[in-house]
Amino acid sequence: MTTAQKPAIAITMGDPCGIGPEVVVKAMADPRVYASCRPLVVGNVFAMQQAVSLTGAPVKINEVEDPNSAGLDSSVIDVVDIGNLNPEDITVGQINPTCGKAAMEWVTKAGELALAGTVDALATAPLNKAAASLAGYKSIGHMELLQELSKTKTVATMLMAKNLRVVHLSTHRSLRLACDLVKKDRILEYLQLTHDSFVKFGFKSPRIATAALNPHGSDGGLLGDEEAQEIAPAVEEAKRAGINAFGPIPADIVFHQAIQDQYDAVLCMYHDQGHIPVKVYGFEESITANLGLPFIRTSVDHGTAFDIAGKGVASHESMLESIRLAVALAQGNGLADF
Repeated sequence: MTTAQKPAIAITMGDPCGIGPEVVVKAMADPRVYASCRPLVVGNVFAMQQAVSLTGAPVKINEVEDPNSAGLDSSVIDVVDIGNLNPEDITVGQINPTCGKAAMEWVTKAGELALAGTVDALATAPLNKAAASLAGYKSIGHMELLQELSKTKTVATMLMAKNLRVVHLSTHRSLRLACDLVKKDRILEYLQLTHDSFVKFGFKSPRIATAALNPHGSDGGLLGDEEAQEIAPAVEEAKRAGINAFGPIPADIVFHQAIQDQYDAVLCMYHDQGHIPVKVYGFEESITANLGLPFIRTSVDHGTAFDIAGKGVASHESMLESIRLAVALAQGNGLADF
């Protein structure tokens, strides 16, 4: 832990053409942020200054070279700017590969700070995957980029809204490809990762539900065989390994059961199966965390919202919650009481 036992949190600005700078400024204007941590923005000074003007937040932007000296003054937002973006290249509300590249480079810089122990956790504003792809990146999301940077074998995305926590067997894959990943060994690996992570987060014996892939859990094989051939065998093997696993449970009931506190987490089979219930249950406060990385990374659970970028109307609730979670995990408080 760093100065005065407050964790240092690197906050990436996100794509400057979207709402990232705005929600970061709004969140950091909340006094609870500086009361709990030493925040440091990794991004572009000009974009952050524009966001301050847009929001009218009572803060100033200060460029720093030494990350260790950042986050001490609540009236100042300290920014590490690696000089990779010119102000005239920012096209608010439009997909821009130059900005997409810069945003990915800020994530890399923040990851390097975490790997070096300079910061205790990352909280990230949204990237634009189309812009990152146009910039030449194959790893177009935060998780994939940080997994590659840290050379981590298995990483998972977990979405949270209130007491609903959903871990994804796959994320940024087409549905056709995602179905091909519903295999016993992969499911078992992700059940083990979820179990180990939740034990670290403060759950003694986390209850992990496993969602079915097919409607009605396949109706005894009438609507598919993945439940019988892949999911159920993985759950049974996980139980033999001491994991408190359940399933497969039909997806149209398992998330409701988790909200009713029957489970601590749900392992879902593909992106939208997990994202939809979380966002319907608690869109504004929903956030993301990665399991498996060698450092803490949390994130907003929304996109760059180019349609409202630059208008000053974006909600910062998810950004604030992601910082709050990053602080809780960095302090070792875990999820049990979050």
